[in-house]
Amino acid sequence: MSKTETLEDFYRQKLNETPPNLSQDLGHFNAFRLEDYHKVGKAPIQYARRDYYKISLIRGHFVYHYADKSLEVEGTTLLFFNPQVPYTMQPLDDTRSGFFCIFREEFFSEYMRNNLRELPMYAVGGKPAYPLNETQDKNVAQVFEKMLEELQSDYRFKYDLIRNYIMEMVHYALKMQPSERLYQNIDANTRLTNVFTELLERQFPIESPSQKFSLRSAKDFASQLNVHVNHLNRAIKLSTGKTTTGHIAERLASEAKALLKHTDWNISQISYCLGFEEPAHFNHFFKKQTNLTPTAFRN
Repeated sequence: MSKTETLEDFYRQKLNETPPNLSQDLGHFNAFRLEDYHKVGKAPIQYARRDYYKISLIRGHFVYHYADKSLEVEGTTLLFFNPQVPYTMQPLDDTRSGFFCIFREEFFSEYMRNNLRELPMYAVGGKPAYPLNETQDKNVAQVFEKMLEELQSDYRFKYDLIRNYIMEMVHYALKMQPSERLYQNIDANTRLTNVFTELLERQFPIESPSQKFSLRSAKDFASQLNVHVNHLNRAIKLSTGKTTTGHIAERLASEAKALLKHTDWNISQISYCLGFEEPAHFNHFFKKQTNLTPTAFRN
């Protein structure tokens, strides 16, 4: 499997250009008509992870290879792609139309308390595909049209409105039954990784200063899962391309950002509930993850 595709890779490979200040735009959001996108982007979609979320309204006949599943879709389908999960698509006919939008996790995490990964379509083992009938196609397409319209506007709060449009699509999908045309082939490494991820997510969100994040190391998780730490590390690395420690640190940093932004707890309280013995250790960790001190991020 190839390396994780970044937003910079996406723009260079598919649109032959990179938006200005993309590296400074932590959240980033953009939306496209699929027909326009395919006129420009000629390269096939590679089976790889992305460092961004993607929501697509696809009309046509495709097979999506998504993690350990192969999913055949025909007609109109609303698809939610998780950056943790590698995927590619294989068109089965020449007709394709629709929309898609892309955004980083920070587009939401900087403005809302809950994590996107808590949503059923982004949860461990979640099903990403929701077939639409003609009326549903029209309704979701109108939401994408409103996103495209807002992107061109000068409205000061347009990204707040776009976040609402995304959540409108999420809730629209949650009212429907996801596609069951899945062909499972889960290996032992994937199963262990899924259980690890679920165990990690169970510790969040941190909702009071007295709550403490206790499973902080690969050894802690291995003990809970009754496997050798080397076996756990190997399974997670093979399944996700990241280390166990990297997953834990990434999730801790995400929760730290949420607590700094959405609570009035002091740095010592946040440090304690995230499992750091000293605020100085938390400061060092946070700066290593974000290039900012906790105080600078909060301000």
